[in-house]
Amino acid sequence: MRFGLGVSVLALLVAVPSLAAEKPELGTFGFDVAGMDRGVKPGDDFYQFANGAYLKALEIPADKSSFGMFHKLDDLSRERTRVIIEEAAASGGAPGTLGGTAARKVGDYFAGFMDEAAIEAKGLAPVQPYLDAIAKVDGPAGISRIIGQATRMGMSVPVGIGIQTDDKNPDVMVVSLSQSGLGLPDRDYYLDKDQPELAKAREAYLVWAKAMLELTGATDAGPRAAAVMALETKMATAHWTVVESRDADKTYNDVPRATLVSGYAGYDWAALLGAAGIEGADRVLVAQPSALQGMGKLIASEPLAVWKDYLTLRQMAAAAPYLPKRVVDTNFALVKALSGTPQLRDRWKRGVDNTSAMLGDAVAQIYVARHFPPEAKAKADELVKNIIVAMDARLANLEWMAPATRASAREKLKAFTPKIGYPDKWRDYSKFEVVRGDALGNAMRGIDFEHEREVAKLGKPVDRSEWFLTPMTVNAYAYPVWNEIVFPAAILQAPFFDANADAAVNYGAIGAVIGHEITHHFDDQGRKYDKTGKLAEWWTPEDVTRFEGLTNKVVAQYGAYEPLPGKKINGELTLGENIADLAGLVIAKDAYARSLDGKAAPVIDGFSGDQRFFLGFAQVWRAKYRDQVLLQQLVSDPHSPSSFRPFVVRNLDAWYSAFDVKAGDKLYLAPDARLRVW
Repeated sequence: MRFGLGVSVLALLVAVPSLAAEKPELGTFGFDVAGMDRGVKPGDDFYQFANGAYLKALEIPADKSSFGMFHKLDDLSRERTRVIIEEAAASGGAPGTLGGTAARKVGDYFAGFMDEAAIEAKGLAPVQPYLDAIAKVDGPAGISRIIGQATRMGMSVPVGIGIQTDDKNPDVMVVSLSQSGLGLPDRDYYLDKDQPELAKAREAYLVWAKAMLELTGATDAGPRAAAVMALETKMATAHWTVVESRDADKTYNDVPRATLVSGYAGYDWAALLGAAGIEGADRVLVAQPSALQGMGKLIASEPLAVWKDYLTLRQMAAAAPYLPKRVVDTNFALVKALSGTPQLRDRWKRGVDNTSAMLGDAVAQIYVARHFPPEAKAKADELVKNIIVAMDARLANLEWMAPATRASAREKLKAFTPKIGYPDKWRDYSKFEVVRGDALGNAMRGIDFEHEREVAKLGKPVDRSEWFLTPMTVNAYAYPVWNEIVFPAAILQAPFFDANADAAVNYGAIGAVIGHEITHHFDDQGRKYDKTGKLAEWWTPEDVTRFEGLTNKVVAQYGAYEPLPGKKINGELTLGENIADLAGLVIAKDAYARSLDGKAAPVIDGFSGDQRFFLGFAQVWRAKYRDQVLLQQLVSDPHSPSSFRPFVVRNLDAWYSAFDVKAGDKLYLAPDARLRVW
């Protein structure tokens, strides 16, 4: 279980600006004053006050479902990453490049993806062997075998297979099994009959399934697509809700191999685990037991022909990016319906993202050398230390927690491992075979390479130096089982961080992000892990009761927000992220106050230090969404929409005094109604 900032793009590749710049990148002190709407009272809508003029002028590009500060950086960095990839392709391993082998692999992978003429000429031939294997499935053992192979082929099937650190024994790697396999974003898309938008999504899925089956040469594609939809609806009925699936205690189920066979009927476990290369696993962790059991029953009860059509669709969806235009367009039609995105991205953009996903560390070595100078890392290290000190001070004075638990919480904080910028060692791609001109083959070999790399971890010491994001990613995450916080190089740039910006803005932006990730180790799920990363109860029952009393108020506050007419934020689903936003901002504010060392903050361009702090925080969340993707986020994403995240300021006393917020203002909360968790 990892917790991040929650941005809605697959890979955000950016570059840190040179620290030699004399002026901040944004405005005169690091904040875009021109983007404000001073006609809005900050106490009525702080998000619009800080960002209204920018948002009014903002148009979502045709190839995006949303757009904001994250995406703006994404566009810039993708172009820079393209330069690295194309240089690698042309260099042949010249000094100062990736090196011969790595350069050729990066270049050949990208070139293969970009060679549309070759892809068109091959038609469906590259995917045909996979489709033929599905066509030959003759029963439960064959279905199980495909499910086991799916992780090697990028397919989403009923059982997701992973290799993870054992939550209750963090020094051991273990096989994990979880629910998966739905073609629509969440079970609610199948089961919720009250929302017309979800009914439209189901209609779009049927159109997609029919068209995709027709591309494979299927006859009677309409009825067959409907049968697949019926099967997936039964699968969705078995699935746990997103709220249930984020409970660390409920999703930890240690299942011996014998129990797996006897208690999870319908699957041929020998065939499934064997196909996944984990036939020797004597125990597994099952995240949603009843879901896997329910879908296992469907293997026996539903017609084999329907299962084969379902697997065909899953295979075509996985292979679509590497197949001819007719397949790409058919697949995008569903993306368009679910996200509202009118236009497919340019192929080079998809190629850069795909290459970075498959060979990320090879590209990252050049990225870090060019765009993450040592001064940036030093500044980030300093900020992280300051935020940790502020969090420790808050824990030391926490009134509602028992002294012994409070002392344990401080020990956990002391044991944190912050990872800043980039990993200490780079991934070795020597066993990843890349063949120029073989787009789908390269992708499948890349996915299989990663699967084999994961499986190889079993039985070996846990490598806690590993990163789960590339340095080019604009995000950050907390990983409770390793008691770590991770900040890739790319997030350390404006508007999150600018070495030339005012300190108040940096603390409000990147400081709140750092505080956010630290707090994830103390949110409603992260707090269940002790200082070693073990899932264990180290709180007293009284502490838990008091904590839940506080978090219930967080659920209620966010559950009242309505991003779309009649559709509110799910306070339970977003609880962990909302706690992290709240406490992260509180801790960052404490750290900023400490940084002043008792001195008064200067007034800059008429803004006080506290005003600049809160404006810096609000600026990070500038974004617009298309309705379809916003609905998808409300249904399935544990993060509140960007436009509501700045509203957390209404819980900080300092915000009220900074902007003269009074009773009667729309965001005003009486002091005793303000959320105070950490």
